[in-house]
Amino acid sequence: MTTFVDRVELHVAAGNGGHGCASVHREKFKPLGGPDGGNGGRGGDVILVVDQSVTTLLEYHHSPHRKATNGKPGEGGNRAGKDGQDLVLYVPDGTVVLDAKGEVLADLVGHGTTYVAAEGGRGGLGNAALSSARRKAPGFALLGVPGDLQDIVLELKTVADVALVGYPSAGKSSLISVLSAAKPKIADYPFTTLVPNLGVVTAGSTVYTIADVPGLIPGASQGRGLGLEFLRHVERCSVLVHVLDTATLESDRDPASDLDIIEEELKQYGGLEDRPRIVVLNKIDIPDGQDLADMIRPDLEERGYRVFEVSAVARTGLKELSFALAEIVAQARAAKPKEEATRIVIRPKAVDDAGFTVTYDEHEDVYRVRGEKPERWVRQTDFNNDEAVGYLADRLNRLGVEDALMKAGARAGDGVAIGAEENAVVFDWEPTLMAGAEMLGRRGEDHRFDAPRPAAQRRRDRDAERDDADREYDEFDPF
Repeated sequence: MTTFVDRVELHVAAGNGGHGCASVHREKFKPLGGPDGGNGGRGGDVILVVDQSVTTLLEYHHSPHRKATNGKPGEGGNRAGKDGQDLVLYVPDGTVVLDAKGEVLADLVGHGTTYVAAEGGRGGLGNAALSSARRKAPGFALLGVPGDLQDIVLELKTVADVALVGYPSAGKSSLISVLSAAKPKIADYPFTTLVPNLGVVTAGSTVYTIADVPGLIPGASQGRGLGLEFLRHVERCSVLVHVLDTATLESDRDPASDLDIIEEELKQYGGLEDRPRIVVLNKIDIPDGQDLADMIRPDLEERGYRVFEVSAVARTGLKELSFALAEIVAQARAAKPKEEATRIVIRPKAVDDAGFTVTYDEHEDVYRVRGEKPERWVRQTDFNNDEAVGYLADRLNRLGVEDALMKAGARAGDGVAIGAEENAVVFDWEPTLMAGAEMLGRRGEDHRFDAPRPAAQRRRDRDAERDDADREYDEFDPF
């Protein structure tokens, strides 16, 4: 049964905003009570929070689909809908958040670090909030904005001070079991360790963590064995410890060649060149192991390595090793810059930033409007209500979309599309129409939509011509 998972694909959905309410106050002897529709509630966010008590992503491996609750719709009597509840997902320290393309979105290090993976949708305004001096009793309300849908990848990079690396069966698990209270699986066959193991070591006044990484073999950086899957767990470590087997039974291996091969794999993986190295010659309790250690130690020291001879079984040389590691860890911690309080960064928009763009799409013969506000306003509009659509036109006009269309060369009757190609809303632009209460009729109506729509007719004619051409081609196709 799988107990450790360090990479999962998570499908998160934020809550949708609640719809606003279109309501008119009705009470005896108050025939003109006015609008009293409440606003919809905000949808809940999906938030990732680092919790040091969580050590694996196993929970999300079994249930990768997570959704926050929706906001409640508004009600009459100026009653606003309840906000949706945020969904908090606890992840291990050192979790990296990536998008579907592999781009890093966040690196979550430190207890309590948060990241909003999916933002809840805004609630729609009720007709009480939409009323004005010109539009005293709106017969519509705004719809709630759908919440974000995100496909993200969570990768766990172990946060440890020391990483033990080496060939399979070099004695890394035995070493971490005697240096700390960790209880990894130990056996006399390769790849006994299938997941990283963490232990806490106390050496004098220094307390540090040590990680046992599954054994590496030639080609690990290219995906052979378990190396590529777990090499990322050594990225955050302050010091790398090469555990070399001085009593290997394989005739084509020796500690020096093992060290060179592992170093080459670390080089191919990249990003670990600046980490200090320590070499541990393990299994010196075996007579042949002690002899080989005596032979190879001078050569390793000439190459600049600090060498320690230890025996995890006889518990020899462990104190010297643990204090040496504590010294390096303390130096690495002292060299790190001090954490500063989070600063509030204000990034005002440029003076000439309109918040949207207007481009001409020759293929579809429409002027395409893209921007956060116009696209959100379109999602909030009930297109079954003419007055709501007229209110959208007024908002776009005040934002400056009409002026931008004129500058782009649009003329009366041209098609205008707001949003991405797959879900854009297309309408005919009529620049001579002016917004105002005198253009409005009864609640839910807008006389501006009684005019003909030439651009829509041109698009229908063009689509009909394409269909006729396709049918003629199919009739005369000899195959």
